[in-house]
Amino acid sequence: MSTDLDSKSFACNICNKSFTLMDSLKVHLRTHTGEKPYVCHICSESFTRKHSLKKHVGIHTGEKPFVCSVCNKSFGAKAYLKSHFLMHTEKKPYACEICSKSFAAIRKLNRHLRIHRNDKPHICQVCSLSFMQKCDLERHVKVHTGEKQHTCDTCGKIFATKDNLLKHYRKHSGERPHACVVCCKSFSHKTDLNRHMSVHTGEK
Repeated sequence: MSTDLDSKSFACNICNKSFTLMDSLKVHLRTHTGEKPYVCHICSESFTRKHSLKKHVGIHTGEKPFVCSVCNKSFGAKAYLKSHFLMHTEKKPYACEICSKSFAAIRKLNRHLRIHRNDKPHICQVCSLSFMQKCDLERHVKVHTGEKQHTCDTCGKIFATKDNLLKHYRKHSGERPHACVVCCKSFSHKTDLNRHMSVHTGEK
């Protein structure tokens, strides 16, 4: 009697995961080697899979051939349309085995699982700091490049992150959201409140 393991004859020599096709094993090995042979001719971003590159190119071309039959919203990839369509049906078939939270798309479940595993696959090439999501890494890299995109519309000062811009706004608005629970004195920044608390605790 054959089993599922018997039918998966191509095994990864690094993590022992098995596959039914050699091509599937080759694609899987790229997760270990970091090889990304499919390169976007527009922005040079590279991918491990051909279909991932094809989906990415749609960002540049604006092509969105997959249309929702309910609301007519269009998408660049069939997987995105499928995930979107679940919003209309309210189905969330992908459940987390750890906390039972459910999701409409497998990619959202995978992203959620990183919280439980403390998985941070996106690593800064400059300082090796790691992040759970690519967008967080991209925001962090601006610290090294000096790129600043967030501008104060009051004084024109520019900041690398939106959080820093919001903190800066308090100088103009006078907002002081961080209040001392002992004497009720308030501060614009949490670090100022923490420093103030040493007055009451006697810490230096």
